[in-house]
Amino acid sequence: MTDVPFPDAQVHFGVFLQGVNHSTIWSDPSSASQIDFETFRRAITTAERGLFDAFFLGEGLRLREQHGKILDLDIAGRPDAIAQLAALAGITRHIGLVATQNTTYNEPADLARRLSGLDLVSGGRAGWNAVTTDNAWTGENFRRGGFLDHAQRYERAGEFIRVARELWDAWSDNAIATSRESATWLEADAVRTVAHESEHFQVAITPTLPRSAQGHPVIFQAGDSSTGRDFAAAHAEVIFSRHGTHFDAALAFADDIRTRLRAAGRPDDDIKILPGTQIVLAERASEVEEKARWVLESQFTGQTALSLVGQVWGRDLSDLDPDGPLPAEDPVPTVISGARGAQRDGQDPVAIARQWRALAEAENLSLRQVAIETSQRSGFAGTPSQVADELTRWVRHGATHGFNITPYLVPTGLDEIVDWLVPELQERGAYRTEYTGTTLRHHLGLRPPLTRR
Repeated sequence: MTDVPFPDAQVHFGVFLQGVNHSTIWSDPSSASQIDFETFRRAITTAERGLFDAFFLGEGLRLREQHGKILDLDIAGRPDAIAQLAALAGITRHIGLVATQNTTYNEPADLARRLSGLDLVSGGRAGWNAVTTDNAWTGENFRRGGFLDHAQRYERAGEFIRVARELWDAWSDNAIATSRESATWLEADAVRTVAHESEHFQVAITPTLPRSAQGHPVIFQAGDSSTGRDFAAAHAEVIFSRHGTHFDAALAFADDIRTRLRAAGRPDDDIKILPGTQIVLAERASEVEEKARWVLESQFTGQTALSLVGQVWGRDLSDLDPDGPLPAEDPVPTVISGARGAQRDGQDPVAIARQWRALAEAENLSLRQVAIETSQRSGFAGTPSQVADELTRWVRHGATHGFNITPYLVPTGLDEIVDWLVPELQERGAYRTEYTGTTLRHHLGLRPPLTRR
């Protein structure tokens, strides 16, 4: 029998409402607006009922575009994540609140203060998914415009986090008076001015907010390149990875992160890994395949298929029938637009088109069917018992510490997970039965912040 390296490990769950995507079946009758507060209220209260660690929001600094038009297949107009989470803090007690915030087009003094404010009003439940942006079209929103190359983005991001941590550490542990008999509300010399000057930032500020119950907001990171992994090993406390479907790939990624942590002088369990994933549940095994297929085909509407295939062909294909054949002409040999974070970016579009035509001819597939069949499958499908067994295997063999779930229906997509899957995990001793702390850092089992050890 194979040894289980982490026999007592438990599954951690977060929920990720990414907003802009084609995986959310927004046209389904059970789906609701992803702008209205009620949608977020329903989703987060369900997640907290299910004892989730965190509620995680994506960020959009600009409406997404394709071929010079607003991409209206995506959910547009997302409210600011920190504003949303601050409102949600008031109706929840335990669940963590993670805001995706950009280090390329923010400034550390302002963002650190807003994150610190969220951490304080929530009682120590804030997290920051620190991301970079590589496209010039977002940069057009900002005075300096343009974009930074890959290495500079991470260089700026690392410096950004270092400055933020300096600001969060500027108040001493016992800065605020604990007795009404104290002579002053703030102890003498309890707050220091932070001065930082470098290529990217010039900061001279006395921070206005004390630390929260968890010390600092928890730092999440989502890059998967070699540079991104090194960045995580140096700065992150949680990694939101893309390895949430295939066990071997997830284990290889986790082992690589553990190696990089040791090289950075940190314990190899100093980062929690929570890959993004989708979970499709059916009550009976005989129903799994049909339900999983319904989800997949609902995610790939005709318009979505035309949009995705249009990225390869380099032009607007809205004049075509998605249930007809692929375009007869070859793609325009240009770099595929990154407007939607296309995973095929940089590949030869002509070669892709030839592969797809061969597939379509061999299996008599329409354009839409080709888009479906060549898509990357995500996550897990099965009965609650089957999925519980698999998720338990992942965490107890060190492939991950849990999962950041992207529901395919919002806000109802968590109901089956909370009502069916969580009890199965609890029966296996692989999921908490109650919250034992009040901070996000405690839920995740993290050490104190790197600068506070």
